[in-house]
This record gives sequence, C-alpha cells and structure tokens, in this order.
Amino acid sequence: MRRLLPLVALGLALAACGSGTVVRPVPVKVIGTVAQGPTGAAAGKAVFASNACGGCHTYKPAASTGKVGPDLDKLAADATKANRGSLAAYTRESIENPGAYVVPGFPNGVMPSFKGTLTDSQINDVVAFLTKS
Repeated sequence: MRRLLPLVALGLALAACGSGTVVRPVPVKVIGTVAQGPTGAAAGKAVFASNACGGCHTYKPAASTGKVGPDLDKLAADATKANRGSLAAYTRESIENPGAYVVPGFPNGVMPSFKGTLTDSQINDVVAFLTKS
C-alpha cells in the first residue's frame, strides 16, 4: 500500500494539470508603417564600414585609405580589364569569390570570401554602394 500511495498522489496531481484554459496570442493590428532600415547604397556603406573593408581598400565615398587591396575608386577600370561581365557582376564576384580574378599587383588569398558571412541582401547593398547603382 505504501508503494501505491505515491503513485495515486502523482496521478491526482497530473489529472489536475489539464484543467486550465488554453491561452493563445491575439494578433495586434499595426496602424501606419513599420520603420525599415536603409537599403541599397546607404546600407552598403554601413556594411562596408562594419566589416572593416576600408582597412584594406581606398574608397573616397567611405573616407577609407587602405593600401592592402585594390583602390576601389578604380573599380570600374579594374572590371573592364578583368572582362568578367558587368561592373555589378564583377563586384559581386570579387566579394563572394575574391580569388576568381585578382587585380595585377595584389596578392591572391589575402581577401576573404564574404559569401556566407554576409547575406545576399548585404552583398547587394555593398555592390550598390561600390557601383553607385
């Protein structure tokens, strides 16, 4: 009987647990607009800064003077020399796969790939910032 008493007490306690009311969240109507962060070139400038791109690259719109990587003020000319598609396509490839084409005079393997580190949206924003599109 002593063994049965704890089981009966446990059974009664569990039976009492299911008698409550189920509460569900009620959606709240939003009146007006939800503030969105910047997109495009403005967001790209912030991503450029937060990932320390200016530590390696010179780029006047970012007020950066890095010398490790190519001068991004010459990005359009480098894209033309590379002959790897449009300026935007070349820029995206350089961010995602920097070893695909290395500007002459700069070492391969220094710039990391940002594919998987940055979202597609962030990469699009950086491309817009660098290409002014």
